[in-house]
Amino acid sequence: MRTNIVLDDALVEEAFRHSDAKTKRELVDLALREFVANHKRKDIRDLRGKGLIRSDYDYKALREGK
Repeated sequence: MRTNIVLDDALVEEAFRHSDAKTKRELVDLALREFVANHKRKDIRDLRGKGLIRSDYDYKALREGK
């Protein structure tokens, strides 16, 4: 989809410094993909109380290699 948008120049320059994008199109595409992926990711706090971790799970023993 082709569209024209007005972007904050300072924000665009900062985004270029933090990415490997070579063009504004690549930069916007990357930003949109990361935005969507971030919002699809489950929030770990939503999993609390769902019974996904065994009650006998001992993370401290795993840290010590037991």
